[in-house]
Amino acid sequence: MAQIRVEVRQTVAGAPERVLAALGDYQGVRARSWPDNIHDYRVLAGGAGAGSRIAYRLQATRKRSRDVDAIVSAPQPDTLLEADQNSSLRTTYQVAPAPGGPGAGASTVTAITTWDGAGGIGGFFERTFAPIGIRRLHTAVLERIAAPAS
Repeated sequence: MAQIRVEVRQTVAGAPERVLAALGDYQGVRARSWPDNIHDYRVLAGGAGAGSRIAYRLQATRKRSRDVDAIVSAPQPDTLLEADQNSSLRTTYQVAPAPGGPGAGASTVTAITTWDGAGGIGGFFERTFAPIGIRRLHTAVLERIAAPAS
C-alpha cells in the first residue's frame, strides 16, 4: 500500500490573509465552493478555521464514494489541515503571497491531498485515476473562493 499524493498550486486573487480566511470559512465561502461531486456537506463544529469539523460525501465515480469527516487544524499560521477521521485522507492548504510581493494583491495556494492507496490492481487504478479527480476538485474550490476572497 503506497501513499498517494496530489498537489495543486494556483494563484488566487486576494491577499494571503483574506484567501486563508475564505478557505477556512466553512459555513460561508467553502460551503458554496464545493464542486458537484461533493454531497451532503455539513459543518459539525465550529465553522471558521482551526477547530472546525466538516463532513461530506465525495463521489469519486458513479459507483464509488467516500464519506469524509474532517477535523481542521492550523499547524502553521499560513496553513489549514483537514484530517479525515475515517481514513488516512489529509488535505493541506498553504497560502503565500504570489510572486510580485504582497502589493500584487494575489496569493499562491498550494493544496496537497495524501492518503494510503489500495494495493493490487485496484490500487493501480486508484493511483492512475483518483489524482485526476482530486486535481479537478481543488481547482474548482480555488476558482470559486477567488471572487469572495478579493
